[in-house]
Amino acid sequence: MIAAVYPSPPSEPVSDGLDLAGTEVIPLADLAAENDALAKADVLVIELKDQPMRRIREASRIAELLAMPVLVIVDGPTLAMIEGVEAITDFVLEPVNSLELRLRLNRLAAVDTDETVSFRDLELNPLHFRAALAGEPMDLTYMEYELLRFLVQNPGRVWSREQLLNKVWGYEYYGGARTVDVHIRRLRSKLGEERSSWITTVRSVGYRFG
Repeated sequence: MIAAVYPSPPSEPVSDGLDLAGTEVIPLADLAAENDALAKADVLVIELKDQPMRRIREASRIAELLAMPVLVIVDGPTLAMIEGVEAITDFVLEPVNSLELRLRLNRLAAVDTDETVSFRDLELNPLHFRAALAGEPMDLTYMEYELLRFLVQNPGRVWSREQLLNKVWGYEYYGGARTVDVHIRRLRSKLGEERSSWITTVRSVGYRFG
């Protein structure tokens, strides 16, 4: 895995976690989305530190333009700022545990990049986090893509909101189970009227795909 890291140099615990994960680090002097170094990275790691709002805005712009996962290092008082920010894929709370950071980075790297995932006229490309419907590109956020990919790879089974949080987000997400409902609603809208029925609501349980 190649991680673009800002600011540079990272704090010692973050640096230790990157080393533990065997991550190749690209230090960033700034958060300009046009930075050529970002194109080489698999994930963006940002320590929010004393400029959380500015760095959250920049992370959102980068995630939208480059469709790459973003992991932020955040302290307790700043945690509420990242709630509902779709561009943020994962986070680690300060004080940083290097082992936890390694585990979260490894999870982001665990996507199978060799196989295209498809269902009827829907095609997902795990290498570039892209989706196409009847040959037309879909405009998905990273987490919308990850949720859709998980559902397509696991058709027919009913998943509770809590299970989806665990399987897709990877932890008990700070935003709660409502996060799943919001993402499902957006996916249905982007699939369109004819295909929205691919995702079925199972009352009092959760959702089923296919």
